[in-house]
Order: sequence, then C-alpha cells, then structure tokens
Amino acid sequence: MHLKVTNIGVLSLLLPALSVSANESAVNSNQSIEKITVMGRAQTFYRESSTSVGAKVETDIMDLPQSVQVLNEQLIVDQAAREITDLYRSIAGVSTYSYSGVTFRGFRDDSNVFYDGVRGDPFSGFGVPQLFNIERVEVLKGPAAALYGGGEPGGMINYVNKKPSFVQDTEVTLTTGDNDRMGGSIDSKGGLTDSVAYRLGGFYEQKDSFRNNADSENTELTGGLLFQLGDDTALTTTIDYIKQDLGGNRLRGVPVDDEGNFLVDPSYNANEKSDYQNLEATILQANLQHHFSDELSVNTTVRYLDNERVQGYHESQSWVDVNGDGKANIDDKTIKREYRKQYRANQEVSVTSDFVYRLDTDIEQTLLFGADYHHVNSDYDYWRARYEADGVANLNIFDLNYGETDPSTYNLQDQHRDGTKTERAGLYVQDQISLSEKWLLLMGLRYDHFNDFDKETGFEFSDSHVSPRGGVVYKYSTDTSLYINYAESFNPTSLGDQETASKDASLDPEMGEQVEFGIKNQWFDGSMMTTVAVYQITKKDVAMSNPDYTGLDDGIPALVSLGQVESKGVEFTLVGDITADWTIMANYAYNDARVTQGDVGDTYADGTKFINAPRHQAGLWTRYEIDSLQSSIALGADYVGEQISADAQRVKPYTVFDMSWTTRWQDTQFQLNVKNLFDKQYAVSGFSERNGHFPGAPREVVLQVSHHF
Repeated sequence: MHLKVTNIGVLSLLLPALSVSANESAVNSNQSIEKITVMGRAQTFYRESSTSVGAKVETDIMDLPQSVQVLNEQLIVDQAAREITDLYRSIAGVSTYSYSGVTFRGFRDDSNVFYDGVRGDPFSGFGVPQLFNIERVEVLKGPAAALYGGGEPGGMINYVNKKPSFVQDTEVTLTTGDNDRMGGSIDSKGGLTDSVAYRLGGFYEQKDSFRNNADSENTELTGGLLFQLGDDTALTTTIDYIKQDLGGNRLRGVPVDDEGNFLVDPSYNANEKSDYQNLEATILQANLQHHFSDELSVNTTVRYLDNERVQGYHESQSWVDVNGDGKANIDDKTIKREYRKQYRANQEVSVTSDFVYRLDTDIEQTLLFGADYHHVNSDYDYWRARYEADGVANLNIFDLNYGETDPSTYNLQDQHRDGTKTERAGLYVQDQISLSEKWLLLMGLRYDHFNDFDKETGFEFSDSHVSPRGGVVYKYSTDTSLYINYAESFNPTSLGDQETASKDASLDPEMGEQVEFGIKNQWFDGSMMTTVAVYQITKKDVAMSNPDYTGLDDGIPALVSLGQVESKGVEFTLVGDITADWTIMANYAYNDARVTQGDVGDTYADGTKFINAPRHQAGLWTRYEIDSLQSSIALGADYVGEQISADAQRVKPYTVFDMSWTTRWQDTQFQLNVKNLFDKQYAVSGFSERNGHFPGAPREVVLQVSHHF
C-alpha cells in the first residue's frame, strides 16, 4: 500500500516528519474525517524497495549498481532472531567466522559494522550484536570504502535503530523456551505534543547454554525524542544502555580430528563455571535533518559510545605429555590451559554530515558531499597465568575435571598493555546521474586520513588513501536492470603489525578491488525481486610473516606486504510474495576464495583455499498465511558447504532446518519457533587445532507472546 503526497515541502524528511504534518492538519481541520479500517496486509512482506545504504541517499534498489539486501523488522520477528547470527542464513555470501565476525564473500570481517550509517559498535570485542533495538539490517555487498572508509572488501553491515514516532503503539512481549530461557520486553512510542514524539523500550532475557558452564543475561534500555522544529527541520535524539553478562565465556571451539569429527561432545567448554565476559555500554546519538530548499538538504549524525568489557577465561593450549613418551598428543587426553584476565574500554565519537543537492534539468543529478570523523580512545589491561606453574590446573577433555582450579590463587602476570588512540577522517563526493530513462550513472570518490597511537610504547603511525567507485545501470525495462560496477577497499594494517615492521619500513594498507556485474528483476507487478550478481575481488598487500626473516637486527623486515587473495563468485537472491498469502526469502552463493600469492606455510601457500570460506551456501525462509485460522506457518533452511580451519582441518558441510507457527487472537500474537528442527550436530566454522571448531546449537524451542495496546 502506497501513500502519495503532493504539494508538501517536506517530502524528503523521515516518516515521523510526515506524521507531524498529518497530525497538525487533523488538529486544525474542522471537517469530519471518515475512519477506514484496512484488513489484511500489503504486498512485499519481506521486500524493501529502497535503501540509503548503497548511496547514502534513499535510492530505489533497482537503480543501484551494486548488490544490496535489506532484512526488515518483519523478518526479524518471524525468525525470532535475538542476535545478528540468527540472520546470517538470509544474507547471500555471508557465513559465521567466530563470535559476530563473518566470512563475507570469502573474507573475514568483524569491524565493518555501522549503526545508522556511522561507526560505533557497542558490542565490539567478542560480543554479539543484539536485535531488540534494531528496525532493519542493511547489507552492502563488495567494497564500501568510497562511502564509508576503511574496511574489508567483502561488504558492510548497517544496523538501523528504532526511532521515536508520532504513531501511537505499545507492545509487550514475554518469552520462554528450553535452556531455562526467560525474558520479556516493552516498546512504546507516540506523540507527546504536535511537535514532539517519544520512544521508550526495555528488554531482558536470560538463558543457559548448551555449552558446559555457560549462560547469558542481556539487558537493554532505550529511549528517544523526536523534535519537529518546523516544516524543514527534524531533530532525533536517542539514548541506549546495554548490559551483557556471559558466564563461562569467552567461548572457544570443540577439538576435532582432521576430518572435522568432534572428539568430544559439542557441549565441551574449556572454561570453568567462574569464567565470565561482561559488557556494559552507553550510547548517545543525535540526528539533525534540515532542508534549505526543495533541492538542498543536510543530514548530520553525532554518536557517542562508552563501553567497558571485562573477561576472565581459560584458554586451551598444548596437550600434556601424560604418557611420558616425550610426545604430547591427543592420546594423552589432557590439555594445558592459561588464564586470561582482561579489561577493555572504549570511548568513541563519530560525526557524519551529508549534504545532498538535487538538480532537475535536462539531466537529473543527485550530488552528495559528505565528511565524517571517528575517534576512539581505548584502554586495555591484560593479566595472564600460564599452566600449572602459575596454579592453572590441566583439563582432561574426555573425563572433565572442572572445579579443581581457583583463579583467585593464580600467579597472574601483568602483560603491560595500555591501549590505543585512533582517528579516522574522510571527505567524499558522489554523483548519481540519470543520463536518460534507461541509463543511470553513479560515480564516487573518497579521501581518508588515519592516525594510530600506541599509548604503551608511544609508537604512532599515519597515512592516507583515496578510494574510487563507479557504476552504470541499464534499465532494459521498468522491471529489469542490468548493472556493472568497480569499487576499491582499503584496510589499514593493525597498529601492532606496523610497530613490528617500523624498524625496517611501514606496511601499506591492505587493498581490495572488485568488478561486479548483475541483473535485477521485478516480478508479479513488483511484489517479488531477484538479483543475480557475478563478482571478482582481489585483495592485495596482505601483511604476512616474511619467510626470509631470521631475527632482530638482521636487516630483513619481520613482516612484508606480499600476500594476495582472489575471490570469485556468483550470488542469487529472491525476496517477495509468490501469492497474497505466500512470501519467501531465498539465496544461493558460490564463492571460490584462494591465496594467489603466499608461500608462507601450508595454510597460505599459493592455490590454497582461504580459511572459513565455503564454496557453496544457501538460505531459505518461507511463510504461508492461513487466513481462516488467523495463523501462519514458516519453514527455513540453512546450508553451508565445506570449509577449512586455520590449521587446515576440515569443517564438514551442514544443513539445518527451522520452523515456526504464529497465530493471532485480537491484538495478541502467539509464536512458536523451533530452531535446528532435526537436532543436527554440526560446526559452523573452524578455529585452530588446539581450540577446535565452533559448534552449532542443537534443537532449540522458543515461545513468545506479544500484545499491542
């Protein structure tokens, strides 16, 4: 269902601004208004027709010369998704690497994360982003440096937060399930006056884990105010408080043999029950949108983040030579462990300002001029106790002997870490040109400057980079678009590697470039959309250990930029409504990521397959509405092909199935989700030989009841 509004000067503001105009009109009108109740639902249940993630300007997805996906709130609700890992099956070319890190078109990526288009991830540092406060998840495939700065070439993820609204609604949800899951949430929004709207929300959930000694407790409190400062100006302010307590963490994998078979039950955990990983974060954000005229507007976002993360956990190390034959191996059944106690804290400030100028002459143009700045001041303290010499008891993984060790008695050694300061600043320009009704052109260029400072050693490194991007769309018809693009990425080498290499030379940023060709089609009067994308990414200047390095002062650099990885692939996505009652989201991805310049050990030799980069992936989620029962049933599937770990151990392919049943009675909804329906035992990805593979969760049942007021 679409609303067409004419002769109003605020068309390009957000929907809350439109709601204010409509509200004011209703208040001032003396005419009677007929109230119409619309039963049923609109088409495009999961499909979103436009997004701003690909151009920083709201653009029809058919007009973008790049592959994008938008996972909306309805999909999040239907899949009972609590954290981002629940949604990876719906993103073509994305699979789990570790924690919240992903393999994205063949490349590991755990930092290219944005909120409302700006940097500042409150879950950084081994946390997993929660979805209570998220309205939708936007995914841009391929390099994003021309708009967003440094990052990996596979793509980026943008979380769009829920905002205040003049539309009055309050929802209360209660949740329960196996593993002693228990929780609830409340989310309320509406207008306080004709020009001020609010949102208040709270979420709490606790549950045990299928892993030994592990559990989780998540709390989130959020609020916001929208100030309509006139027809042309809107200010949105939000505050978000997050507390995440994870017992028995930081979770590592389960030991496997070289064929990827678990050596012990997937519930295995090297951590003791007293281990922990706790996070606390506060986020303040303000967004100002102003229209100088119908042609010129500005959108500015300021985001402040303060988070603290404390960890105490046992880390698997080498096997203990129990047999006394001088050869420590798995037959000895016992591992050495070290205990790590760590404190991390970040204070971050992000500022992004975008000016948009629209020209409507013989050739329509949308010009974007923008700048952003990101500053991070981090603190880091690290203590460690190693092995029995420091009081850390060994662990028999076949006959678990938890509870025989006490961290309060350990001989902890200060590792003398301090933290870093990092700064990123960028200037960018972009032009979207409608050359004709059939030909569209997008060009972009960005300049980045970055500076890193090690507070412990005083080492400082600065550099700059220019990233181009270009694409062409040919609209064969109103329902078919063909596109081609070229884009580059860059990722500054870590400060630690720069410092290691600084005695000999600096390391260039890791560089990536992509060429992508695609076809986008709309079907059934626009209710369904498909995208086929073919791409090749080359990542160069990968910092790797120098095989010629023999030691300090040998005149040979310890690290060199010599690695190169190529990723070639094809992706297919389908989203939309097959009929008025049947909707679907499906994807398939083929990816071949290999080292083309390496020769550093067996794992990185030329021609070797890249770590945790499956060649085949497929995801499905389909929902059927049963109107006569006021219910719906949904089925899902997730397939990930064979992978290899960092130590070249096989990660076996897997397929898991999910389902859900939803029924409604007046304003109350009951939803039952069963995840991993057939209780499949599998590993989502590989780690190292001593830490094993990350196990997937067994069958899980979630029941939630929601009521709207």
